[in-house]
Amino acid sequence: MPHITCFIRYEIDPFQREAFRTYAENWGRIIPRLGGRLLGYWLPWEGSNHEAWGLVGFDSLADYEAYRVRLKADPEARANFEFAQAQRFIQREARTFCEDAQP
Repeated sequence: MPHITCFIRYEIDPFQREAFRTYAENWGRIIPRLGGRLLGYWLPWEGSNHEAWGLVGFDSLADYEAYRVRLKADPEARANFEFAQAQRFIQREARTFCEDAQP
């Protein structure tokens, strides 16, 4: 069975790059604890200064859905979402789900 990767594209405020870094570092603790395989977060380096990415792996879409339930109930995860909303460094966020081409 192929694995699923949640590819998250963020449009961030380039003047709040370090706030996004803190947000991503927080997910580094939270995501694995709640059952996701954090593949990484990336900040813009050269070129576009407003795009950042996060990739999280799951064994199946059902595993992702169960993870989302745990995420919404977790106090540390909720605090990280609230931090992003209060600081307003994420302007847009889009998720794409991909499967392994060579399972």
